[in-house]
Amino acid sequence: MRRSRFPFAVPYALTLALACGSAQAFKFSEEEEKAKAGDQARGQRIGQLVSTPCKQQLKNRKIMLVIAERTSNGYNTVQSRYGPHFQAINHRLRALGLKTYTQEEIRAQIAQAEIDAHFRNDPDAAIAASKKLGASFILRGLITTQTGINPVLKINEVAVHMGFTLVSAGGKTISNVTAKADSYSGTDTLGMALTLVNEQADEAVAQLYNDYCRLAGKNK
Repeated sequence: MRRSRFPFAVPYALTLALACGSAQAFKFSEEEEKAKAGDQARGQRIGQLVSTPCKQQLKNRKIMLVIAERTSNGYNTVQSRYGPHFQAINHRLRALGLKTYTQEEIRAQIAQAEIDAHFRNDPDAAIAASKKLGASFILRGLITTQTGINPVLKINEVAVHMGFTLVSAGGKTISNVTAKADSYSGTDTLGMALTLVNEQADEAVAQLYNDYCRLAGKNK
């Protein structure tokens, strides 16, 4: 039988493969542990935020949610355009026991021009619209985007921000919460904003809830 000139080649290669596999497995395991720790910390933050007592009279007051997108031509405030974004936030607010309006109720009683007023910083028109609907508080969601060229990869870069501002019917700010996501490609900013909302809505709504329950009675 012919002997191999490299009698240790196979065992060495096998050992090397196992070592590399172990290192890779260790790396994956380490990343998983970090992700798990991050999820646990996030869950604890959310739990602490929603544990704040909320007076029943506050829970019975109704919140109107309106969403807009800032564009190069101003604001796009057609509410039907933001149905999935609205539902993602509205569902979470209701799950915490807060009273809200549906998009159909808002469109039936508030004119488009009055919705525009909430984003044009026209307080008199915004207050009039809130009174017409009977809303005690308004939650404004604003989607903004910033585009550019990545200096390293030399490809299109898009950043999407979504900010939520909770104000009283009288126009006093109660809470501001923001979320942000970056992408190196694509032009579907609404889709990216929806992904952003779904990923960060639990913590964002928990913060809004916390601020609402602590501060709403002081900002009438």
